Amino acid sequence: MKKALTIGIISVIGSLSVNPAFSQEADTQQELNRGDRIENRLDRRGDRINNRLDQKGERINNRLDARADKARANGREGIANRLDRKGDRIEKRLDRKGNRIDKKLDRKGKRANKKFDRHKNRRSHQAQNLQRNSNRNQNRSNLNRQNRAGGNNRPVSNDRSARRR
Repeated sequence: MKKALTIGIISVIGSLSVNPAFSQEADTQQELNRGDRIENRLDRRGDRINNRLDQKGERINNRLDARADKARANGREGIANRLDRKGDRIEKRLDRKGNRIDKKLDRKGKRANKKFDRHKNRRSHQAQNLQRNSNRNQNRSNLNRQNRAGGNNRPVSNDRSARRR
């Protein structure tokens, strides 16, 4: 029994290491940086709110349509038409509201993702610029530069006694 269980566990572990599909999924999840995670979360929230408002508008419109059909059956066409228009108007308004909220959350998520990408890029550029600037500063140091006034060719020194002369 223990031998069969051990062989089964080893075969599962072996298939995971051989099958790159599972390992790629894990890598993809880890590659999502903080900005992507925020953007995805806000996108899902906007979609949920939009769907909820759409369903609410459809329920209200169906209820008013049923009342309109009942009014038509009783011969009251004017009231039935008004209830139909009212249901369509409410459904359209809730649909627009859901779309507006969804777009707002999408913009917010994209802005956050762009901010984190910019911050990450800024950090890498800062490291590159620090290295580049240190190389430039070594080349431009005054210790090895000749006197620009022309006179003597002694190197410029920054200690106090040299400045008094």
